[in-house]
Amino acid sequence: MSASSASIINSSVFILTRFPGLDQYYPWFSIPFSSIYAVVFLGNCLVLHVIWTERSLHEPMFYFLAMLALTDLCMGLSTVHTVLGVLWGLSQEIGLDACISQTYFVHGLSGTESGVLLAMAFDRFIAICNPLRYTSILTNNRVIHVMVVILMRSALSILPVIICLKFFHYCRPHILSHSFCLHQDLLQLACSDIRFNSFYALALVICTLLLDAVLILISYVFILHTVLAIASREERLKSLQTCVSHICAVLVFYIPIIGLTMVHHFGKHLSPSVHVLMGNIYILFPPLMNPIIYSVKTQQIRSRMKQWFSLKLK
Repeated sequence: MSASSASIINSSVFILTRFPGLDQYYPWFSIPFSSIYAVVFLGNCLVLHVIWTERSLHEPMFYFLAMLALTDLCMGLSTVHTVLGVLWGLSQEIGLDACISQTYFVHGLSGTESGVLLAMAFDRFIAICNPLRYTSILTNNRVIHVMVVILMRSALSILPVIICLKFFHYCRPHILSHSFCLHQDLLQLACSDIRFNSFYALALVICTLLLDAVLILISYVFILHTVLAIASREERLKSLQTCVSHICAVLVFYIPIIGLTMVHHFGKHLSPSVHVLMGNIYILFPPLMNPIIYSVKTQQIRSRMKQWFSLKLK
């Protein structure tokens, strides 16, 4: 073992991965990635501002949308310093405590986003399948309770595996697969008994992300059944159009997760650049696309933004 490898193993510092073999292009990569982060921050802040200032948008659907935008904003904030730090050549190193903290926020925020998308699916289910009782079922108090449950589930359920990461012995070279920290990455570097973390993480994925996806699918089965029973074709299209933005948000969230999971489990032979690219898509694509989707597809948000920009330009 070389002296440099030994020092990497014995230190509590981890090395974040760049795009291998593309060092000369990093100044060019930094421009689009910086622009993406700028759009993430500005887009989600704009959605939050519109919902906050427009009293007509103070209803359950937009409360959940505000929580989704805030989650995406936090995801960007939790990864921007390492992703852009690597691309700008500022630092490729991250300490163990900082890495574990980032792992907690990345996975916790993913769980939060999954829960919010499930709550939004339930909102659409009630609005279409039981519209007369919508306001009596989704009261402000119930919406707040749902939000608290989503946050508590995400914040507390992941704590056991995060705490265990602190006490593992990392005897393999501290070189991560991405420009940010993930639980599965740290497990691959540990020489301690990781069976609890492996089984608990799998159970957590099944009980949160997978269960949420199944419940979202079931809700849309009922929605589709209700919509197809509507006699008027125009009314059917109108009802389905209220779900388009949510369906897009669900696809934008779950497709990168499935892609990253496939790469981690079945893509050992793939170039490290593929792993880095899929990781960046996983953390950036939903926060980037969600404000665009809801600004374009949601009539209330779109009209408020048009009015706001027209006033600013006068």
